[in-house]
Amino acid sequence: MDHSRGTEHLLVRRSAEESVEEAESEMKKDLNILVEKTGMERWQVILAIIVVVALAVGFVVWCVWRFFKKKRPRDKKKGKDGKDQDDEDFLVDNEEELDMKDELEIKHDSTAEYLGKLQYKLEYDFNAQSLNVTAIQCCELPALDMGGTSDPYIKVYLMPDKKRKFETKVHRKTLNPFFNESFSFKQVPYSETFDKTLVFAVFDYDRFSKHDQIGEVKIPLCMVDLAQTIEEWKDIQSVKIDDQYLGDICFSLRYVPTSGKLTVGILECKNLKKMDITGASDPYVKIKLLDRKGKRIGKKKKTSVKMGNLNPYYNESFVFIVEQEQLRRVSLELVVADYDRIGSSDPIGRVELGYNRKGLELKHWKEMVENPRRPIVHWHVLKDPEPGEDDDEGGKKEKKKEERKERKEENKIQ
Repeated sequence: MDHSRGTEHLLVRRSAEESVEEAESEMKKDLNILVEKTGMERWQVILAIIVVVALAVGFVVWCVWRFFKKKRPRDKKKGKDGKDQDDEDFLVDNEEELDMKDELEIKHDSTAEYLGKLQYKLEYDFNAQSLNVTAIQCCELPALDMGGTSDPYIKVYLMPDKKRKFETKVHRKTLNPFFNESFSFKQVPYSETFDKTLVFAVFDYDRFSKHDQIGEVKIPLCMVDLAQTIEEWKDIQSVKIDDQYLGDICFSLRYVPTSGKLTVGILECKNLKKMDITGASDPYVKIKLLDRKGKRIGKKKKTSVKMGNLNPYYNESFVFIVEQEQLRRVSLELVVADYDRIGSSDPIGRVELGYNRKGLELKHWKEMVENPRRPIVHWHVLKDPEPGEDDDEGGKKEKKKEERKERKEENKIQ
């Protein structure tokens, strides 16, 4: 019996050794084939294989780390009331700390994505008819950068007009930025505050690409008692896609190299955002050429105004003279605006085309250049008009007036 067991063990051992030898011979054959094909030494081929494997493993590890780093850790425990509580922070027996935790409202619904909190202050000056807003600080922002941090800043504006936008400074590599920056919305009568909404849009600054929006806090002023100073914390909410949709515009581009004529045909818009209290808009389109620095070249063109229409049809064309070698250095901007008889017009959305753009905005421009004398038609989704455009002409005029007043006062003192 022992003899038969020993024989079986010996056979198993021999078969294992033979399989190992076969595997080694196969590897040697594969190595020889690689050596012959690449013309490299055997040790070089082995080193290259080790490097490739190490890089692959490192890439997989980095992807896993990046995935979990992006997600906010949810190391919470359920309390008696069913709400989430931190494991350690809420066990600290300190009254001041507990009071602060209550004020910040750390407990939140686990089903919603938690994007941190924003502290702000509102003061309304009835004499000057101005709304003074202070972005104080944010806490517990999500990490959007590779290093596990963010570079946050805040845009502050009033909806629906978005005439004046303010921005805080960028705070580098922090998830708990302290801003304490104040901004004043002037010439806002108290009677007009009821249909306005104050927006704090929190962004992560990126030097080489589009800034990522972390979230926003919206405060309908009709829900706020402006007779007193308000200072409070609010949860930062994710931005809804529906809120970002501003409408579509259809237009054609045609370029004739011999004459340098760039013809822009504004055809129609659809599903434009409602800008008036009546639930409509009075849209028109502004077209202008920009240089590399974003400065206007020549005169801007305007379509006619279509009163009370969210789906206006224009069929109007405009001609710009652009030399062929300049096509790579210029861009074309179209801004759909809501006409206002009193004051400046409110921008609804914009589209910019050129070689410095991406996606359809670049594709449309390229197709125009590659197909001379042929009109190229595309629909474009309107994008949020950025602050600092000439749609805020009223704001620029106000700044110039203020500067003139300051100069006059200085001259009087001298």
